[in-house]
Amino acid sequence: MRWKTKTFSLLLTGQGISLLGNSMLDLALSMYVLEVTGSAALFAAFLAAAMVPTILLAPLGGVLADRGNPKAMMVGLDLASGTLTLLATLLVGHGHDLPVLCATLILLSILGAFETPVAQACLPLLLQGESLVRGNAAVNQVSAVSSLAGPFLGSLAYSSLGLQPVLAVSGVCFLLTALLECFLQLPASPHPPASNTGIWATIKVDLQGCIHLICREQPMLLRLLLLSSVLAFFVQGIALVGLPFLVRTVLGLSATHYGILESILAFASIVGSILAGLLTNRLSTERLFLPLLLLGAVLFPVGFAFLLPLGASGRYGVLLAASAILQIAATVFSVFALSLLQGMTPTAMLGKVMAFTVSFSLCAQPLGQILYGALFDTFPFQTAGIFFGSGLCILLLGGYSKGVFLQLSKARNKNP
Repeated sequence: MRWKTKTFSLLLTGQGISLLGNSMLDLALSMYVLEVTGSAALFAAFLAAAMVPTILLAPLGGVLADRGNPKAMMVGLDLASGTLTLLATLLVGHGHDLPVLCATLILLSILGAFETPVAQACLPLLLQGESLVRGNAAVNQVSAVSSLAGPFLGSLAYSSLGLQPVLAVSGVCFLLTALLECFLQLPASPHPPASNTGIWATIKVDLQGCIHLICREQPMLLRLLLLSSVLAFFVQGIALVGLPFLVRTVLGLSATHYGILESILAFASIVGSILAGLLTNRLSTERLFLPLLLLGAVLFPVGFAFLLPLGASGRYGVLLAASAILQIAATVFSVFALSLLQGMTPTAMLGKVMAFTVSFSLCAQPLGQILYGALFDTFPFQTAGIFFGSGLCILLLGGYSKGVFLQLSKARNKNP
């Protein structure tokens, strides 16, 4: 239907603008906090303060996504985000900037906890089957492009103009997204009957129903969630902690070298999204373990590179190639896994299941970062062993997932 194509295009454009504003804002806030405090611990606490509300409130956002009007919710949430960011723009520069920015980041995180499940639950209402995989791939492409362009534009604007203009531009991005979302045409989704005993009882019943669905009615959903979370645990730990530590501390290379590596990761994410769209008809469910095997296998050359006398440049080259393959494989797997989750979930439960997906992933990422931070701090000269161990763990995960995806394929063929 033409309205679905138009609505998807509007949704995709709005997501791109919103993500661009978010990435510019994150970059500017990070640079400002580090400049003002000069403390990595305070910076980490600043980021953690923003992450906690999303983890805790995402399930509640899922309940509202399933019971509310998704269009009205997205418009309202982006409007609130834009207004909040513009208000922070006016307050910054009059003293107490850090408390203002911390409060702004926490409030934006709360709004994001409600918006993310709504946005992810909208896609299955518009697309099904192979189109859903292509749709998720397109969303991932837009996200990757925004993640690449946002920090670059944000750093230029922050360096030349300061913090307030970046805040203002980000606020305008949120408001423009809200304007585009006013024109969305979303089909009505079936809402479960509300409880007569009050809002908290309704929330409790909804969350219990979602947990029962994931753990009892469709336990394959739980296995998929856990697989995706364990993948995030390893990949984010390696990418966000291991790679910068290796480039800057172990190899002793410049920040420019690490910037090149970051850019390659962003481009690899775009390539992985495009590849996922192209593989829609070729990468069947029972073969989804293959990207995981590739993820594990690509870590072994990195380990060998730190055993062989290649020098800093040679090891850096291996890191670049391995990181690109790692990101491509992780992106392909994530796109297909998310599409499977969306396709297996009843429409009335989409928001809640997507919310649990967000919470699982956000919990796994910092745990992975903490583990790899401890490993590289404790064993700075055992890089090869760390990568060999990580590769082996992911290969075992891929072997286990082969049976999971085979069961999923049989179940889908039985109940198409």
